[in-house]
Amino acid sequence: MSVMEENREILLTQEGYDNLEKELEYLKTEKRTEIAERIKVALGFGDLSENSEYDEAKGAQAANENKIAELENKIRFAKIIDESEIDTKTVQVGNIVTIHDEEFDEDLVYTIVGSTEVDLAQNKISNESPMGVALLGARKGETVEVEAPDGVMRYKILSIKK
Repeated sequence: MSVMEENREILLTQEGYDNLEKELEYLKTEKRTEIAERIKVALGFGDLSENSEYDEAKGAQAANENKIAELENKIRFAKIIDESEIDTKTVQVGNIVTIHDEEFDEDLVYTIVGSTEVDLAQNKISNESPMGVALLGARKGETVEVEAPDGVMRYKILSIKK
């Protein structure tokens, strides 16, 4: 990650920010304690040169500390979206957008979120994704085009909600 990427503003809903804080607290408390216990047990096995349990526990410790640093960085640069400022005139981060896929003749519903809150299983797409970029700023009734690997996809915006 470049310095520019690390220091850029990270858009989050209040829910997304709260989830980051919960995860950070878990990693700093329960997870750290669990890993420390694994290291302690592995040290009891003796010779560290052939101790795979110790190596795995130290690797888990490093991964956990990296994740903690990453979350702290996201929280440091988080900008919480003020839901009262979200309107439904144009598509913005925080909106729920219903679109019509013209090629497949089907309606799709997406929530536009910041890049750290993406959850495709819940149809939460990033404002930085090709679809998110195409939708941002568009109005109800407009048709947007999204570059896809197999050509340009066209979507008509049916509704914008909070």
